[in-house]
Amino acid sequence: MLLPVEKELRSVLARFADARFRHDLYPTGRSSRELEDTSHTLCVMTGTQSVEQALAAADALLDRLRADRQSATRAGQALAA
Repeated sequence: MLLPVEKELRSVLARFADARFRHDLYPTGRSSRELEDTSHTLCVMTGTQSVEQALAAADALLDRLRADRQSATRAGQALAA
C-alpha cells in the first residue's frame, strides 16, 4: 500500500474535523455532502472501510511518521558528534 504524504493526510484530517463540526452544529444537505466527501477521501487515503478505522489508521500512521522523524534526527545527531 502506498502511504499518504503527511501534509496531505493532516489536511484531510483537518477538513474532516471541520466538516464534522459544521454538520453537527448545523446539518444541511451541503454539510452532509462535505462530510461524506471528506470521510470517503480519508478512507481511501488510509485504505480502510469506515471513518472509525480511517481515524485509527491515520493516528497510527502519524505516530509512525513522528517516530521515523525522531529516529532520523537522532541518527543525524550521532553522525555529527
